[in-house]
Amino acid sequence: MSEKVMWKPGTFIYPIPAVMVSCGTMEKANIITVAWTGILNTNPAIVYISVRPTRYSYNLIKEQGEFVINLTTKDLVRATDWCGVKTGAKVDKFKEMKLHKQKANFVKCPMIKESPVSVECKVKEIKELGSHHVFVAEVLAINAAQKYIDEKGAFDISKCDLIAYANGGYYSLGKKVGKFGFSVAKKKKNIRKKH
Repeated sequence: MSEKVMWKPGTFIYPIPAVMVSCGTMEKANIITVAWTGILNTNPAIVYISVRPTRYSYNLIKEQGEFVINLTTKDLVRATDWCGVKTGAKVDKFKEMKLHKQKANFVKCPMIKESPVSVECKVKEIKELGSHHVFVAEVLAINAAQKYIDEKGAFDISKCDLIAYANGGYYSLGKKVGKFGFSVAKKKKNIRKKH
């Protein structure tokens, strides 16, 4: 095993999701790319996004108290990056990236139609941590694209070509290498019936 080199404290827990967060209203919507996001709790379902207060979307989310987390794919990687470096104060990101607004069920902000999964969220609290403020939110609904639902009615995430963010780069997720509990699962024996 090789030795480790110690660096100063920083953000180096990778890979993480790179998501497009839609906010605002159907008439005046914006998209912000967020990599600081994740799950906080299962029941109730609680998620978070961390946003710099200087970002245009920050006040839209703070004032409206809701947003949609849209998962991103290999096909959406350019839009994901572009929406992260351009400001919605100057450009219409939906129009410029040829993305389509889709009406959500419980929030006023639109979902991104091209996203395989859109998660409707209601802000419960805001934690001011320093460079970023954390929007802690309850999941109101999960909207999955029909084309990724298999014959058993389950969402097949392997068909999405999801992307992740790591140390300044975007990466497509590779093949599945295991599933939850596989390390302790008992192997099934092939039993042949004797005739």
